[in-house]
Amino acid sequence: IVHEDRLPAMIIEDLRASAAPEDEMRREAAAERARPFDLARGPLLRARLLRLGDEDQVLLLSMHHIVSDAWSNGVLVGELFALHGAEVRGEPSPLPDLPIQYADFAAWQRDWLQGEALLRELGYWRSALAGAPEALDLPSDRPRPPVPSHRGAWVSGAVPAATAQALSELSRKAGATLFMTLLSAFYLLLHRYTGQRDLVVGSPIANRTQTETEGLIGFFINTLVLRAAVADELTFEALLARVKETCLGAYAHQDLPFERLVQ
Repeated sequence: IVHEDRLPAMIIEDLRASAAPEDEMRREAAAERARPFDLARGPLLRARLLRLGDEDQVLLLSMHHIVSDAWSNGVLVGELFALHGAEVRGEPSPLPDLPIQYADFAAWQRDWLQGEALLRELGYWRSALAGAPEALDLPSDRPRPPVPSHRGAWVSGAVPAATAQALSELSRKAGATLFMTLLSAFYLLLHRYTGQRDLVVGSPIANRTQTETEGLIGFFINTLVLRAAVADELTFEALLARVKETCLGAYAHQDLPFERLVQ
């Protein structure tokens, strides 16, 4: 169902009278991030403009993940800069007309994903995941709860430049991507922690396989289930070759939505 255009109201707040406008802006931004969306009613895009000074403004844009992904954010920011620059110069919009809209992609996916195409995709994944373990037995400091909370956290770190360069060179020699090399190392790490040899890892993918979708804002991202077998007799290069084949096979069958695979 495509509704009529409903532009979100731009809320403008003047913080110039505040004793510490930057601190107030950070509090407002944190409160905005914490506000939930009503998925049944919308809108799923909110905009607020905070005035910190006569020529100093902060624009807060909040979009629910159901209508956006990381790729979309890049498209949105690029278009905002292009439109703002044109507006300041008194020029018309420099953005070209989009060849398709998100609804066109959704209709294509629904029409394509049935019959032989659906059976072919399901057949690949059923074969790839036959007999896969249901869970990864990671050691932890407390028992696994009976009901998952889904509360997670970020852990950040930096890879030294020399290590990153060496990893890139190893990937080039193996004809693999850096992602495939790092995923292979991740499989090894999981094997060391758990002792399990059959390992399954979920990984997001942009899922924009048609050039017409590259300029669209919407939720395209999909989750791929990547399975690898670790054996003591394998060299790292041999494991990387296995992981490369696993990734290439998954990429070739990435159009099947993860939710459909789970069903």
